[in-house]
Amino acid sequence: MSIVHSDGLGQFQQDNATPHASKVATKWIQEHSADFRHFHWPPKSPEMNIIEDIRDAFLHSVEKRSPPPRTPMDLLTALQDSWCEFPPGYLQTPVESIPRRFESLLRARGGPTRYYEGVPVFFCSSV
Repeated sequence: MSIVHSDGLGQFQQDNATPHASKVATKWIQEHSADFRHFHWPPKSPEMNIIEDIRDAFLHSVEKRSPPPRTPMDLLTALQDSWCEFPPGYLQTPVESIPRRFESLLRARGGPTRYYEGVPVFFCSSV
């Protein structure tokens, strides 16, 4: 964090998933908390983490490839090709959904929301 945000304006965000809330991770956050602002998310709230939606889109895109990637280099190529296949503005959809996700989460008082299943995923035709 100090390398990427040497100005001290970095924010650390994590979704409180079980691995992220482990003793080791919690201790690290406490020890380094002076280096960044910690953005608190509701506990285990996958509907608030747009990265999960993007990761799922990548996995789906790679899994549908024929033949499937068999080596690390094949996987890298498949990921790069998948990235290029996303339509222009693809990332804007999940980013723009953040305010609606927060509103839904507040209305649900931290419970499940309609965003639990993520935002729509769009793909170009496969290569």
